[in-house]
Amino acid sequence: MPLLATTPVEKMTGPYPRRWWALIVLCLSLLIVVMANTSLIVAAPAMTTDLGLSSSDLQWVIDGYTVPYAALMLVLGAIGDKYSRRGALVTGLVIFAGGSVMGSLVDETGLVIAARAVMGVGAAVVMPATLSLLVAIFPRGERARAITAWTATSGLAIAVGPLVAGWLLGDHAWGSTFLVNVPVAVLAVIGALLLVPPSRAAGMGRIDYVGGLLSIVSVGSLVYATIEGPHFGWGAGPVTAAVVAGVGLVAFVAWELRHPQPMLDVRRFLQRPFSGSMLAVLFFFFGTYGAIYYSTQFLQFVLGYGALETGVRLLPLAGAVFVGAAVTGRLTPKLGVKAMIGSGMVIGTVGVFLLVLVDKGSTYSGFLAPMLLLGLAIGLSVSPATDTIMGSFPESELGVGGGANDTALELGGSLGIAVLGSLLGTAYRDELADLVGGRLPAAALDTAQDSVGGGLAVAGQIAKSPSAGPQQAQALADAVHEAFAHGVATTSLIGGIIMAAGTAIVLAVLPGRRAAAQHRTEGEPAPARDAEYSDSTN
Repeated sequence: MPLLATTPVEKMTGPYPRRWWALIVLCLSLLIVVMANTSLIVAAPAMTTDLGLSSSDLQWVIDGYTVPYAALMLVLGAIGDKYSRRGALVTGLVIFAGGSVMGSLVDETGLVIAARAVMGVGAAVVMPATLSLLVAIFPRGERARAITAWTATSGLAIAVGPLVAGWLLGDHAWGSTFLVNVPVAVLAVIGALLLVPPSRAAGMGRIDYVGGLLSIVSVGSLVYATIEGPHFGWGAGPVTAAVVAGVGLVAFVAWELRHPQPMLDVRRFLQRPFSGSMLAVLFFFFGTYGAIYYSTQFLQFVLGYGALETGVRLLPLAGAVFVGAAVTGRLTPKLGVKAMIGSGMVIGTVGVFLLVLVDKGSTYSGFLAPMLLLGLAIGLSVSPATDTIMGSFPESELGVGGGANDTALELGGSLGIAVLGSLLGTAYRDELADLVGGRLPAAALDTAQDSVGGGLAVAGQIAKSPSAGPQQAQALADAVHEAFAHGVATTSLIGGIIMAAGTAIVLAVLPGRRAAAQHRTEGEPAPARDAEYSDSTN
């Protein structure tokens, strides 16, 4: 067997012998692009202090990665299909590593945001490539297990990102959380050349670049409006972006319906397994990312855990993901996709609702059960949803399928962090005003209301003031903790209601096993690649 993987998948007469080694490379590539989002959660306080970040600055340091990541995946997935999926993976890893090096060296807010945007572009190339290569390499009978491993890696990254970042921040500056990506990316590039075979779509026509541009404008504008509006007010910028997103979406659908070779055939949304699974991914990551986002802040700011301690306390979530993945691998063929996705979404909804019980006296144990339930839900539901989405696309559109799945995932996560984060901020500000509004100067109150970190910083300043003292500082710190706990509980109630509504919608859209069989009997086309999958799981 040659050292380098040079035989294209399309020319192989049987399953690729080193496919499970190739899966390790794909999962490693996925791991670092997801970790780039989650590791910043615990690095944010150090970056805020060092760079003097405002609330708006910090939001865009985080989301400068998200906008290109979400907006470009569909188009870049199609380009990978046409020219080279492995080439796309390697190129994306190189871009991602370059952005990471830049982020580790710069010390200005604008440059950090730019570095994050470069990393987001790289991630938008990598993520759909990992999924399209996985589906191309693995035969139908093994694909569900491979996608389960891919999904479990995503869940693992949610916990490992903060853990690795926390470990690095113990002895190094925040730039180390960027630089750690580089050796992993280099290792993944080498592994891709050695173990991942070349692959591209056979007989693929011209790429629908107009449809691709419309998708970029629509998704990018929507993500921008979602981030900027709830956090900083619906001024001219977010409102304009929301209008552009709406007009762009209508134009995209109209164009795709008329184009002979559309970027994304929107008629596919009429297939209930596909549309139900897309909605499941979107709603699920809305609740999960939002809950993890503010739970992590509670662990750091209210319970006082350091970055590494916070990362360690997220590990049960990763363990639960693997348990859920093992269970879904065994039960999905027996119970069907709808049962597993529905069960996972119900469990995740319960996990979010449990956070309603958080108050100022809550300890880590109050977060353990929600984290375990959210991890279990990820493992149970995301793998069959992703498998169904990818099974809806022919071989020539695997990159587009990966881009569609990943766009739903990233859009859901962005909406969750933005919408639930905004609700949290509003509830926190209102409650803090009620608790201490008459006892603080207006400027100090504004700073304290900006964030829980700002409130504790004001308390620290009061402790040093000769006219105040430790008692008044402690009283403010207690009020900040109480207000933030109130915000977490209130936000979790609303988030849980949204998740419950999403679960009901998904269960209404997804067909049962009998309905799916009846649709096929009546002549509704099942995806050619997935006849076996449809027969066994729907």
